[in-house]
Amino acid sequence: MDAKADLHTHTIYSDGALSPYELITKAKSVGLETISITDHDSVSGLDEADDTGKKLNVEVVPGVELSASFDGEEVHILGYFIDYRSQSLLSALDVFRKERIQRAERIVDKLNQINIPLKLESVFATSKGNSIGRPHIATALVNEGHAESYYDAFNKYIGDGRPAYERKMAFSVEETLQLITGSGGLSFLAHPGRLVSEKMLFQIIKAGLDGIEVVHPSHSPDLIRYYRGIVNEYSLLESGGSDFHGGLKNDEGVLGQFGISVSAVETIRRRLIAN
Repeated sequence: MDAKADLHTHTIYSDGALSPYELITKAKSVGLETISITDHDSVSGLDEADDTGKKLNVEVVPGVELSASFDGEEVHILGYFIDYRSQSLLSALDVFRKERIQRAERIVDKLNQINIPLKLESVFATSKGNSIGRPHIATALVNEGHAESYYDAFNKYIGDGRPAYERKMAFSVEETLQLITGSGGLSFLAHPGRLVSEKMLFQIIKAGLDGIEVVHPSHSPDLIRYYRGIVNEYSLLESGGSDFHGGLKNDEGVLGQFGISVSAVETIRRRLIAN
């Protein structure tokens, strides 16, 4: 498949390293014709992305990546073709933004309790956007010499089950799907091979999912074939992308290498119009 569309990327408005302008310029340079910026719990970069896309003749699909809770487990839902000025969406994202700050405070408190003298101000300094997450805390830990690397920070302190771990607040899957639908978009389960059991997958499909992110760097060729089969069996839509962040995540080579065809994006658009 000719992957000229990447529907999973991140900017400085969540945990990416590039501004929307820098990201779309880079996307253009590697031959992408369509890109979706899917920042975590944030749509703040989409105006800049839209303006840049028009100048560079790169289609920008407005998107977002939301965390959702399913039976106590965290899953990620991608929303595409959303109205990112929707008041219901913006209100929900404001709740997420405030909770992310409170979660960061709790993590920093836990770090302090184990004699890691990190300050919240150092975490904020690593974030140029408005969606604070664990990657920013990891960066602050590295910057201040408390961890050798981004991955070391997660492995020692803030990863799942580690001493300073704090669970993220999330809406239920049903609430998340309704939020995306209510803002005029379509919902896709992100990188299910990383987070989602087979039983969970079918239950989430029943909840009203529109599609699955079939192509992702974490998916083997066998997994891609498996999820493509599920998509065809249940008349779902297929998406794909690089999950590009840049910077510390060592994913410099993935942009332009993982994604879907432009015609597959048109299939998604047609489904949206048919709805």
